[in-house]
Amino acid sequence: MTGSAEPALSVRAPLGGTATALAQVPDPVFATEMVGSGRAIEPAVGLGPVEVVAPVSGRLVKVHPHAFVILTESGVGVLVHLGIDTVRLGGSGFTVHTADATHVEVGCPMITWDPDAVRAQGYCASCPVVVMDSAPGQVRSEPPVEIARGAELFAWAPTARGRLA
Repeated sequence: MTGSAEPALSVRAPLGGTATALAQVPDPVFATEMVGSGRAIEPAVGLGPVEVVAPVSGRLVKVHPHAFVILTESGVGVLVHLGIDTVRLGGSGFTVHTADATHVEVGCPMITWDPDAVRAQGYCASCPVVVMDSAPGQVRSEPPVEIARGAELFAWAPTARGRLA
């Protein structure tokens, strides 16, 4: 068999909780997969501060207190967004553990935050994990399931879309 098809990218859960379809996220940009295809994780209630880790290895393109993007060696961008509309918190309640342009490995600590504190301020704590610029529906929608941090959240097979320069 010939060809240069790349293997599927294994995207790991950056935190534990209930893995859901992006359609369940109460934000139309994520729910309609405008940013890309993926899944979301709803952190459990009552955990206190949670350490979020890198779901893939690569170069940290951008980190904000509420979100980060990692670019894999094959040019795939993976976005992790901690909560919905949490940019409005101005970084309050989030501790960033790394900096832009840093090389990270799967499982490296990225950000610590408290989902319960976010909820107490009236924000949704759902965390979309998205392959940026991938076509809607490229990650198969699965029923909600409990997932541990570091377990495979989804596998994404590369296509012509889903690449960042």
